[in-house]
Amino acid sequence: MGRILKENWFIIFFIIAVVLLRLFVITPVKVSGHSMDPTLADKQRLIATKLTSYDRQDIVICVEPDDTSKIAVKRLIGLPGDTVEMKDDVLTINGEVYEESYLDDFKEKFADDQLQEEYSYREMFQEIAASATQFTEDFSITVPEDSYFVMGDNRLISRDSRSFGVVTDAQMEGKVLLRYWPLTQLKLF
Repeated sequence: MGRILKENWFIIFFIIAVVLLRLFVITPVKVSGHSMDPTLADKQRLIATKLTSYDRQDIVICVEPDDTSKIAVKRLIGLPGDTVEMKDDVLTINGEVYEESYLDDFKEKFADDQLQEEYSYREMFQEIAASATQFTEDFSITVPEDSYFVMGDNRLISRDSRSFGVVTDAQMEGKVLLRYWPLTQLKLF
């Protein structure tokens, strides 16, 4: 046994390092659905770090509060104690306007044709968009301490904190670092 360990120490060390890295530092994630369009697409693969602090507008992974068997990929909008308000498609946090340039493309398409071409893959989404008067419905919330407010970039169809509630600190799983699949869309976040 000692000889096997001595001859294969590097392989054993490598396996232990990979297991520890996966358990405590990083986690792979597969995007499921269209709630983060156009930033992330269905079936893309991501790497997230578990060792992180969170900032507004980070893309995060979290457990859905009303169905703890589901992991969500969303954009972090409100930090603990923040007052988050959306009015006439303008986001304000604690009274300060926050630009959401990552939504510009979808907002243009919404203005052009109510996203009918974009949502051609699903009739229900077309109906939702056709009846919408703005890209993000108005709301206001004060985020409780030890909680976060998250939203998908595809605001018309996203299931997020507006529907499942705020995400507690314990339900936060990490921050997205990298999109690695498909390789043609490799990107650091």
